[in-house]
Amino acid sequence: MLNVQIVLFDGFDLLDAIAPYEVFFAAEMSVPGSLSVSFVTAEGPRSVASGVNGVKLEASSRLDPDCAGIIIVPGACGTLDGDGPDSIPAILARVNTELAGLLQQALGQPDLIVGTVCGGSLVLAMGGLIEGRPAVTNHLGMELLAATGAIPIHARVVDDGDLVTAGGVTAGLDLALYLVERELGPQIALAVEQLFEYERRGTVWRAQGMAPSPSKLMAGGEPEHPASESQQDNGAKPSAFDGEWDTSIATPVGKMLVKLRISTSNGTIQGTATQGDDVIDFINAELRGSQLCWSLRITKPMRLNLKFEVSVDGGQMSGIAKAGLLPASKLTGVRIS
Repeated sequence: MLNVQIVLFDGFDLLDAIAPYEVFFAAEMSVPGSLSVSFVTAEGPRSVASGVNGVKLEASSRLDPDCAGIIIVPGACGTLDGDGPDSIPAILARVNTELAGLLQQALGQPDLIVGTVCGGSLVLAMGGLIEGRPAVTNHLGMELLAATGAIPIHARVVDDGDLVTAGGVTAGLDLALYLVERELGPQIALAVEQLFEYERRGTVWRAQGMAPSPSKLMAGGEPEHPASESQQDNGAKPSAFDGEWDTSIATPVGKMLVKLRISTSNGTIQGTATQGDDVIDFINAELRGSQLCWSLRITKPMRLNLKFEVSVDGGQMSGIAKAGLLPASKLTGVRIS
């Protein structure tokens, strides 16, 4: 019997969970005894409220990461703007606790597939569980997915073996139908399609076969920033940023206290960021006009590539830190040496 566990968490997207449930339940009706499908949580049986509208579903048991079969992780439903408790970043950050550990354990098990719908792949990605692996999420979250170190693939469904991810909310139907075909066969998948009067959409991406040649446009990448011209326009100097800085970053999940150390040698800007016991080197630090810009790969409170843009006024530093669709977080700091 194929066991399907659909994970619920406070703030989950209702359609992300319901659509796969309906598909798997219909498949079981077509072949009684072939599979079982249930709602689970990281904590155990409880009532779980979906995001925004608060519709509740009952989870019957705790997620079992050792149970062979399929685990489906939905995305979150919340606001895209702002940093309140109902924002998608805040919901995802709350999810990234006990559930992330269970999903990490599941990804290491044989005969177990982890599937995601919409922002469900971000739950895994922000926990550092799919770095370097191809995946897809809602089109609004693709930049954020890339910022976690995953490889964003613009496809309806992406099959990477024990990890199968799907795009926006309605893609939950396509994900579940594909997994039914993969695990139970095309006849069962077709029977469900006919029952629902719905045909699976899109080509499932797999790392197989011939790959298309990249176009010149794709190969060209992003345009370079004319840093030297900007510097001439306003007379900014890299050395203005040199020194040690105590900074605070107001993120959607709370304040991050970070100590920055910046130095310039022969026109090359180098820096480190210290958060607790972690010391992280700046990536691609450069001056753009009056602003110093760089990237950081952080792991706390979640795994992300953050892009920084800061300016200084004497002993004061101000700017932003941003990752994908997450709201820009305000950075403030003071020079300590």
